[in-house]
Amino acid sequence: MNLEIRNGRVIDPKNGIDQKNLSVFISGRRIAGVGAAPAGFEASESIDAQGYVVCPGFVDLGARLNSIEAELAAAVAGGVTSVVVPPDADPPLDEPELADRLVHRAKEIGKARVYPLGALTLGLQGERLTEMAGLKKAGCVAFSQAKVAVVDTQSLMHALEYAASFGFTVFLHPQDYYLARGGNAHDGEVSARLGLSGIPVAAETIAIATLTQLVRHTGCRVHLTRLSSAAGVTMVEAAMAEGLPISFDIGVHHLLLTEYDIGFFNPQARFLPPLRTEQDRSRLSAAARLGQAAICSDHTPLAADDKMMPFGEAKPGATGLEVLLPLLLKWAAQEKVDLSTALKRITCVPADLLGLAAGNLNVGASADLCIFDPDAQWLLSPEILKSRGKNSPWLGHPMLGRVWKTLVGGRVVYG
Repeated sequence: MNLEIRNGRVIDPKNGIDQKNLSVFISGRRIAGVGAAPAGFEASESIDAQGYVVCPGFVDLGARLNSIEAELAAAVAGGVTSVVVPPDADPPLDEPELADRLVHRAKEIGKARVYPLGALTLGLQGERLTEMAGLKKAGCVAFSQAKVAVVDTQSLMHALEYAASFGFTVFLHPQDYYLARGGNAHDGEVSARLGLSGIPVAAETIAIATLTQLVRHTGCRVHLTRLSSAAGVTMVEAAMAEGLPISFDIGVHHLLLTEYDIGFFNPQARFLPPLRTEQDRSRLSAAARLGQAAICSDHTPLAADDKMMPFGEAKPGATGLEVLLPLLLKWAAQEKVDLSTALKRITCVPADLLGLAAGNLNVGASADLCIFDPDAQWLLSPEILKSRGKNSPWLGHPMLGRVWKTLVGGRVVYG
């Protein structure tokens, strides 16, 4: 089948394209051309995208799939066509068979593409290494401990040495176990006033300092997930400038919210890492605007009971796949970031970090696209979410920007 998506504003940050009234041509499952039709191309179907933005499907570096059917439906409803899944499932993704099963189940469902992160250690216990080579063959794109710390730095060093010997990337959450233990909010003015246990910025910076030294020693490529502090960003950017193989991402909620959004013990605003100060938020925003940081949803769908508890007992996290686009647009408008730069952070930047053939409209690339209305207004409510997780600090808030259609492999999977 040949498909023409015409009259849209086509934005492809990877190739520097941002032009109105342009066409994208799809032949079978792949991009056949952008702008001018390829020789001999005759469209059997067309989509009129007048008034819409046409761009590569989003690549999300962190989304949990507690219910794979519901969460992949949520992904494509949010324009996300490639989902990187952390290994802290039940059971953890520490065996090739488990990773293989997840990848094949995702293909059967036929929504977003799933790229699992294999567990770095068996059971995420931080002791014995997993069979990384087997996990890689089963479809794992990198290895991770999710948000579970490896307390024994000798074990972590050996894990990074082993990963480096195969050229594997390791995703690590930079948080010192002991400094963060028992904490549930940023260690600052708000937590002190509310009587909450604090997690200091030092929990992040000490972990980053340790990991930086281990990267320098082992040469392993490490991606740091969900940075939350100004000091942490400064340290990582210095390591990157030194030429160390380190990259990082930022959860979209941390670009918009601060410790004050906890309000009076609002459990929907509990995150890990915690929401920090306005200075931290501003520095994260600058890194996302000017640097090479990726932005992700940090999608964490939770049951209602997990949030209907006192703040300190509620589970951290928020649903994110279906609000990634409107929150990105809100951040871009607030920080005066142009649309192409904003979209770059959720398309080609995360794809390039993992070497995925995604996040662009190259001729011959898989036709994974998002078509959205940047001016559509809607109200976020539990009923509208396809995810099983209805947990969000944005419930009841107006959203601007909504996905109209999502294509994966040239096929409309949402819209």
